[in-house]
Amino acid sequence: MKINMDYVVELSHRMIPGKENFNLQINVKDVTDILPHVKHRPEIWYVLTDIEMNSHMGTHIEFPYHHWKEGVTGSDFPLQQLIGEAVVLDFSHKKKDEYITLEEVKKYEGKIQEGDIIFIRTDMDKYFRKDNWTDEVHLSEEALDWLIQFKPKVIGTDATGFEIPGTDYQPNHLKMFSSGIGMIESATNLKEIQSWRATVFILPLPIEGIDACPVRIIAVREGGFINE
Repeated sequence: MKINMDYVVELSHRMIPGKENFNLQINVKDVTDILPHVKHRPEIWYVLTDIEMNSHMGTHIEFPYHHWKEGVTGSDFPLQQLIGEAVVLDFSHKKKDEYITLEEVKKYEGKIQEGDIIFIRTDMDKYFRKDNWTDEVHLSEEALDWLIQFKPKVIGTDATGFEIPGTDYQPNHLKMFSSGIGMIESATNLKEIQSWRATVFILPLPIEGIDACPVRIIAVREGGFINE
């Protein structure tokens, strides 16, 4: 089987050290600064890079441990929940601080399948790295409850989140994490897969003890896999 690369879509933001809204720093060192036993000629470029970053930097996935002390961390989140078919729900017409209601998500009944990865398109990713980068469209608790009945592997958004504002216990996070669902924040390019079902690969680092992790999300649009 081959993949037609014309059908492959990047759903993650590029990560730029020093310009992110969360900490991301790199320190490029000559390999001999870290591994003194390694030798190389002076004219040979041979480096290692130290990386310091926040777990919520850029496009990232949040695991149950983020809001549940006994919840699954990054290294133990099931791999089978990070790969699967995805569907995009389009709410790009919504404005900042508006809610997505139960009636509005129900319009996608028949399009959502059990076990899908569900993405909520708001187009708020256009504000990524800008002063208003936290602008969001909120998902009502009733709407989330309805989506959870489909047992999604992950629910994500191209905004920085879809939580209920003004609460002190983040009900949408708790509902998802208690159901074993991962949460993607700050995705991008969702309009590129909206008209198709797509196979999505979400690739966090399997680091023990982390509550979240930046991810490379790759989508292969319907028709992109070629049988030979």
